[in-house]
Amino acid sequence: MRDGHVRWGIMGPGRIAHKFAEALTVVDGAVLGAVASRSTDRAHAFASKYSIPRHVGSYEELASDKDIDVVYIATPHRFHAENVRLCLENDKAVLCEKPLTVTAGETEAIVRLAGQRKLFLMEALWSRFLPIYEVLREWLENGAIGAVRLMTSTFGIQIHRDETGRLLKPELAGGVLLDMGIYNIAISQWVTGEEPHVVDAQCVMGPTGVDELVSASLKYGSDVVSQFTCNFGVNTANDFWIYGTRGHIRIHPRFWQSTQATLSTDQGDETVVRDFRKNGFEYQIDEVVSCIRAGQLESPVMPHAATLSTMRVMDRIRSTIGVRYAFES
Repeated sequence: MRDGHVRWGIMGPGRIAHKFAEALTVVDGAVLGAVASRSTDRAHAFASKYSIPRHVGSYEELASDKDIDVVYIATPHRFHAENVRLCLENDKAVLCEKPLTVTAGETEAIVRLAGQRKLFLMEALWSRFLPIYEVLREWLENGAIGAVRLMTSTFGIQIHRDETGRLLKPELAGGVLLDMGIYNIAISQWVTGEEPHVVDAQCVMGPTGVDELVSASLKYGSDVVSQFTCNFGVNTANDFWIYGTRGHIRIHPRFWQSTQATLSTDQGDETVVRDFRKNGFEYQIDEVVSCIRAGQLESPVMPHAATLSTMRVMDRIRSTIGVRYAFES
């Protein structure tokens, strides 16, 4: 760090990276220092839009830039593990878009490397840091709905069917589970604080060979179930319901980026709204900056164990529905 500022690099200036760059403008002590793309023209255009002083045409050049403290990785899923490894091996802290890797084995390997090199590493599951989720945590910990028994959720968006895009390409680890279903699973894990011992799932495979609809049931302990569906074909309600013995909570659509939740009990309904400072990405950036300044190697809010747990569940679901990528070892 220089002058108390955490200097960021962006690897992969795609759609999601634009949202990240916009959010970083409202985070104190964070500055964008460089952006990298395999396309120099693309890197230049991104740097010009956000007044980034340096753009480069290779990921290796960004990873070796001594003026960069931490790299935000927003490349396609398949390349996350190798991109994270490149950054860690060049002594860069890392915030990597979800899923952190494609398999739990890959995640274990890079978490181990981050520990060996004493570098901060976090999966960018931004929902965990949104203001409304602090309200949800308070309700749950205070027993507002009693003991949790059931969760139901949907994440469905009728996507533009571009068979050359990453969502539908198996060679890029496309498919709805890794892209959307990860949110249904990760929030179920967050609510229960544990990993399911029973995982059942079904899927509809698309013509390109990726999962386009996944419906799953996760059983936690003896008496808690989370049921969810994610899909690329139709628009669904996209809310998340948590049912307890004394009431229920609804995280309003779109639950993974919601600013609103409702608590319903015998005493009536209470709806709470927590708006973003910018677009929602700023809260995970706040966390990374805070952790790096404190010398922490992982976030207490989004620890490595949580990422690994979600990856193991997705591995189990993919095994059940028969989704395996050709590049997997």
